[in-house]
Amino acid sequence: MTVLLRVPPLAALADAALTYPEVGATAGGLPRGYRTVTRSVRVGRGQRSFDSCADGVLGWELHRRAGLGVYADRPTATPGAVVAVVLGIGRWGVVAPCRVVHAVDEPDRRGFAYGTLPGHPEQGEESFVVSRETDGTVVFTVTAFSRPGNLLARLGGPLARRTQDLYVGRYLRAATTFASP
Repeated sequence: MTVLLRVPPLAALADAALTYPEVGATAGGLPRGYRTVTRSVRVGRGQRSFDSCADGVLGWELHRRAGLGVYADRPTATPGAVVAVVLGIGRWGVVAPCRVVHAVDEPDRRGFAYGTLPGHPEQGEESFVVSRETDGTVVFTVTAFSRPGNLLARLGGPLARRTQDLYVGRYLRAATTFASP
């Protein structure tokens, strides 16, 4: 975990090993031994809302609208993309490096999941998926499993969980801003 804001060279993280073994588990049953979160919000109706929200999620704009800094090696979240998500103010903050482990690209579901890389304060995975139900309702869902990845995160216990909950809420609110009128 970085406290002084220094984003690691993304190319150096391209071959780094993920920090957890259950890669891809946000697409199925969540593993035991982690804190899990699944939250959804209705973001609109119809094709335009679906496309707008999906484009915002895949283009990292969701994270920016949630108040995070985003340093990515690709303009969109595609498998293998490396991103450093930054929570902080000015030169101080936490840098959380991740790699996209899978993408969803179906007619009525789009999104991705990323997993933690060395230097991330947590270990685990988080997915961001936009879906369109049969009645046209567009729903955005965040699914995550995580556990502390270093001593500072373990000591931060309740504060770390509160921060994760805060940002999941920010993701949900940000997703609603993509809906077409």
